[in-house]
Amino acid sequence: MCGIFGIFNVEHAQKYAFYGIYALQHRGQESVGIAVSDLADIKLIKRSGLVLEAISKEDIESLEGSIAIAHVRYSTAGDLGLTNAQPFLKETPFGKVALVHNGNLVNYTSLKAELEKEGVSFEHTSDSELFLALLGRGTYVPESISMNPLDEELLPHIFYALSRVKGAYSLIYLFKDKLIAARDPYGFRPLLMGRLKDAVLFASESCAFDILGAQFFREVKPGEVVVVDFHGIRSYFPFKSPRKAMCIFEFVYFSKPESYIFGDWVYNVRKSMGRQLAIEDDVDADVVVPVPDSGIVPAIGYSQEKSIPLELGLIRNHYVGRSFIEPTQELRDVKVLMKFNANRPVLEGKRVVVIDDSLVRGTTSKKIVSMLRKAGAKEVHMRIASPPVIGPCYYGIDTPTREELIACKLNQEDIRKFIGADSLRYLSLEGLRSCVKNYQEFCDACFSNVYPIPLEDESCLSKT
Repeated sequence: MCGIFGIFNVEHAQKYAFYGIYALQHRGQESVGIAVSDLADIKLIKRSGLVLEAISKEDIESLEGSIAIAHVRYSTAGDLGLTNAQPFLKETPFGKVALVHNGNLVNYTSLKAELEKEGVSFEHTSDSELFLALLGRGTYVPESISMNPLDEELLPHIFYALSRVKGAYSLIYLFKDKLIAARDPYGFRPLLMGRLKDAVLFASESCAFDILGAQFFREVKPGEVVVVDFHGIRSYFPFKSPRKAMCIFEFVYFSKPESYIFGDWVYNVRKSMGRQLAIEDDVDADVVVPVPDSGIVPAIGYSQEKSIPLELGLIRNHYVGRSFIEPTQELRDVKVLMKFNANRPVLEGKRVVVIDDSLVRGTTSKKIVSMLRKAGAKEVHMRIASPPVIGPCYYGIDTPTREELIACKLNQEDIRKFIGADSLRYLSLEGLRSCVKNYQEFCDACFSNVYPIPLEDESCLSKT
């Protein structure tokens, strides 16, 4: 997963990009980058680490312009480190072009090898580079498209690049005088448009608009390409959408609860998941304890449905990042102990229902159960507000192999024993689907093993 942001037509665009991408920090912690156009040239800074720590005042002052894009990175394909930090900037037949991308391509290896045979050189090991490498190598315009004369030179090349890739992408191209945003025909990853006076904004989640005082305008639709320049906003649909396949895990974990994505509020969906989990559950308990932060909202729903009081039995240290998003298991293990502390007066002698958003590898849950028992909990009942994760994601979430997924190795009773809980229960797949509008329009392959796009090569099983 990654977070992307773009803004067009505002003075000091780099400052807006800084705050916009800061609001999306939860979507990636490895690196941050900002590219800015002053209408004559595009300049770029990229740094490892968190936005507030990595980008200095001097960095911001070194950039100046009225158009900007920004990116926070969480690797799903390609090598770790600053090498693959975005935005990418490349000299093309259309001048300098910068790009930010959220998603994962399932034909990266084969398409890259094909282009290398044709003499194309690559600077990175990330699938995102393909969107720039393909510019100028062909054109594509569907017969159904009525092209605005303003776009006749450039857009056929954009359409061609998008036609060659397969998989998940929400992306923004930065040209010196325009932004072009696109979302794959399945709509795997969110991408929204906003307004701030005369400025047009794009972001992975609506929370990036809130921090700037901007207004949510609409979502970029699956298969849509949006051009924003000084002549206005123009929209095209060069690719038919075989079906929508929006990532349901965005609601389960990744997106912030106050965000609006996929036509719904994350908070409402997440709370419904907790309520449905309670409906499916028959455990008796004294207190409901959420695993902060993503377990809080479903725990509220669970608590209200069951009429069991909710207490903060786990206190989170917010100066430590999200354990799931770290690239190595060793860092995940250490951070669990750094991140949470048990609240003994809430737990001692109590039958505790612990609500977490998901159970992927099981290591975090095991440490949490142990922590609660040491703090005096009489019983610990683990409740997961999503189904067992039984399939790797090929579209941009860090569940790359079945071997890492505990539900692929152990049955539910064995998982319960592994984590040390008195009982374990997941939200059913049918229950999860009941919490979203039009569940047929969502991808739940990680829970169902039904994949909208088949894997074509092994690229998306390695780390961006």
